[in-house]
Amino acid sequence: MCIKARVTHHLPHIRPGQSVGLLGGSFDPPHLGHVAISEAALRRFGLDQLFWLVSPGNPLKENAPAALDRRIEAARGMLDHPRIKVSDIEAHLGTRYTAETLRALRRAHPGVRFVWLMGADNLAQFHRWKDWREILETVPVGVLARPGDRIRARLSPAARIYRHAKMKGRASQQLGRAKAPAWCFLNVPMVDLSSSEIRARGDWAREDQNATDPAQAEKRA
Repeated sequence: MCIKARVTHHLPHIRPGQSVGLLGGSFDPPHLGHVAISEAALRRFGLDQLFWLVSPGNPLKENAPAALDRRIEAARGMLDHPRIKVSDIEAHLGTRYTAETLRALRRAHPGVRFVWLMGADNLAQFHRWKDWREILETVPVGVLARPGDRIRARLSPAARIYRHAKMKGRASQQLGRAKAPAWCFLNVPMVDLSSSEIRARGDWAREDQNATDPAQAEKRA
């Protein structure tokens, strides 16, 4: 299957002219915080659709995540929004880094306006990502602030180097149509919860243990 066919199969219903948000991550496990920032991104960045790109692994993390199929299933069980979908496209493309994934997606769908989305914690270490400047130079980036990460993110090397490309929060609706380099930092109400916290309290055990569904675990927390 050619790259365009693979992208079309695993990112269905995207059309030329649309603004499509991409939220990449391990989702190990997915949680209500991911849902909150996704819904905020749709509203605040003027996006038509949004995809969770569940990665096979994270080059910046030492420990391997849970099995991809398990994370995909949990992510789909977490979502109930017609414009937010889950995709395992990176596994099918064989890409390991975000820049590689974006190259493939933009080649397959040159008429789609892709927007990369991330939490403020990722902006703080964005300069460690492979080809991070290429990412900022080719697609707009939406940053959603998580509790405790705002100051560190705003003082990060990437934020300082690309301060000329920073859009005002009041102009956030234009991000989906903006020409790169462009990025916007938003403070939004968020669920103060992380995947690492869920793992630490034992609600996302490995496959050989008795795992709890993350959505059910959060409802009782």
